[in-house]
Amino acid sequence: MSKPVVAIVGRPNVGKSTLFNVLAGKRIAIVKDTPGVTRDRIYADVEWLQYHFTIMDTGGIEPESNDQMLRDMREQAEMAIEMADVVLFIVDVTQGVLDSDYKVADMLRKANKKVVLVVNKVDNFAKMMPDVYEFYNLGIGDPHPVSSTGKLGIGDMLDDATSLFQKKTEEEDDERPRVAIIGKPNVGKPSIINKLLGENRVIVSDVAGTTRDAIDTPLTWDGKEYVFIDTAGLRRKNKIKEEIERYSILRTVSAVERADVVVLVIDATEGVTEQDAKIAGIAHDRGRGVIIAVNKWDAIEKDNSTVKKYTEEIWRVLSFMTYAQVIFISAQTGQRLPKLFDVLDVVIQNQQLRIATGVLNEILMEAVAMQQPPSDKGKRLKIFYMTQVGIKPPTFVIFVNDKKLMHFSYTRYLENKIREAFGFAGTALRFYVREKKDK
Repeated sequence: MSKPVVAIVGRPNVGKSTLFNVLAGKRIAIVKDTPGVTRDRIYADVEWLQYHFTIMDTGGIEPESNDQMLRDMREQAEMAIEMADVVLFIVDVTQGVLDSDYKVADMLRKANKKVVLVVNKVDNFAKMMPDVYEFYNLGIGDPHPVSSTGKLGIGDMLDDATSLFQKKTEEEDDERPRVAIIGKPNVGKPSIINKLLGENRVIVSDVAGTTRDAIDTPLTWDGKEYVFIDTAGLRRKNKIKEEIERYSILRTVSAVERADVVVLVIDATEGVTEQDAKIAGIAHDRGRGVIIAVNKWDAIEKDNSTVKKYTEEIWRVLSFMTYAQVIFISAQTGQRLPKLFDVLDVVIQNQQLRIATGVLNEILMEAVAMQQPPSDKGKRLKIFYMTQVGIKPPTFVIFVNDKKLMHFSYTRYLENKIREAFGFAGTALRFYVREKKDK
């Protein structure tokens, strides 16, 4: 199930990016006292009490500006509102209620979204509360006083925002594997689904970004049911706009979180690019099963070493996810598309694979005997045992005497030994190190 999305919106220079940085726990958005600084929406994952959700920073909304950049930012914010579960509507107590605030409030009412009205820059609650009450005039709910710079009132605001989340039980009850098709614009993602369906259910166009939203498509293959999620890249028909382009990233994040397995589509005619690596990183960070589908393979001139050279180039650029499975396909001709389901089933099985603790520790003992754990200043790392604590992705906890001695290279060594023994093709593995004192 995807995480809830919380969009931070408001007119320019009310402190949206400062609040975003406080919630994200690190400085991600550029903060500057000039309207229009935040031109692109930035997202971050947030945990508050038992809730996990994604926050989205947006550029300021100028409802009636003719400036092209501000119009683009307004459209971007409207898209953020459209896909958000909850909206944090930020206003500035030092400026009072402005006409632009009323217009943003009207926009939110028309969108029929759950809204938390946040009155920012309230640095002294005792003195400034009468000014806060003025924002009741917006008619969009109770105003919540906060100070982003002073980190005041943030907890109460988050309590109210998370109380508005609704559980999406429909997806939770659906046991069909969910497969997200991700990749750059115009690499053939909708064409793959259409070819599998044998019909044009998803719009296909040579114009990059024809599909604006993620589309769920049920599909039955060889008696097994799947749900494919298409996430075509988003670009303008006539003019590519950076702000709109970045919007597709959040669509991808949302689709990946809903998926069990991700199919990263790469254009064979373009090769593996840095943008492919960024998109792949979204799936890797979230521990999804990954298949790399090199599309338009029919358009490549080949010899006996073409597949080998192309695969080596994939691992050069995507060196952080060499566990992924690679297939070479053509959505246009249907070449090797049936093989996609064979690979899918293997990856789904590996995502849910559980290893008994006893068997796991036999591999651990052999690995430690072959290569001694690292030491520092005369103190050697002791590994007591390992156990698997979760699936999707398979997750392991290693108990040691001092976790500061566990170098990432040794964790990687243990991961490689586990993969040698059990495969885990197509899925990331997660490792956590915990201390257990030696009696």
